[in-house]
Amino acid sequence: MKLDDTHLSDQGLAAPARGGGSVLVIACGALAREILALRALNGWRHLDLQCLPANLHLWPDRIPDAVEAAVAEARGRYAAVYVAYADCGTGGLLAARCAALGVEMIAGPHCYSFFDGNAAFAERAEGEITTFYLTDFLVRQFDAFVWRPMGLDRHPELRDMLFGNYEQLVYLAQTDDPALDAEAARCAARLRLAYGRRLTGYGDLATALAGLQAVRGAAPPSARRPRGPGGTAEPTRYDDERRE
Repeated sequence: MKLDDTHLSDQGLAAPARGGGSVLVIACGALAREILALRALNGWRHLDLQCLPANLHLWPDRIPDAVEAAVAEARGRYAAVYVAYADCGTGGLLAARCAALGVEMIAGPHCYSFFDGNAAFAERAEGEITTFYLTDFLVRQFDAFVWRPMGLDRHPELRDMLFGNYEQLVYLAQTDDPALDAEAARCAARLRLAYGRRLTGYGDLATALAGLQAVRGAAPPSARRPRGPGGTAEPTRYDDERRE
């Protein structure tokens, strides 16, 4: 399946018309590549994926209604539905909606946290309070999700107002891709921030999806931890930090 980031941003990804899975994962379009990679690496054929448009993050108040509509449409076609969103700026509204719908969702305040590992991210929070984060998807879509929505393409003078209190940009890398690393460094330079990179892999996202396998009773391909980038067992977290 060839994925296009612009399509994932604007339209998302439809569930398969003849899905063979018993569990539907409803996710943000920004997670499509990572979830499909984990599904393929681990042989999780019981999981089907539907993604809502990633640009809902520009209007987080719309996320709970969009998730509810997707859950309602999926019921009757799947034995279970799982929501692969963290809070994502909804101020607890998404968690309340999922609880009312009786569906589980991934833990954490946002994707930066669960990619890094929620516990590790919380431990670092105070020391990284002046840090701006990017993921693989946001590096590729920096202009669409950061530069243009914040008006920096039209009013570069807004940089100091918007980013004056930030000191560094940390790229939380899901994959070890030199081209994305170089692009993330350019993003940092455009914002006039120091640059750091942390290779996280898929973090708690992998753990959450592996838990669905156990909870739903599908036979796992092996007893090892879920596999991550490069086909290796997904560690709790990676550390590969650089500062420039």
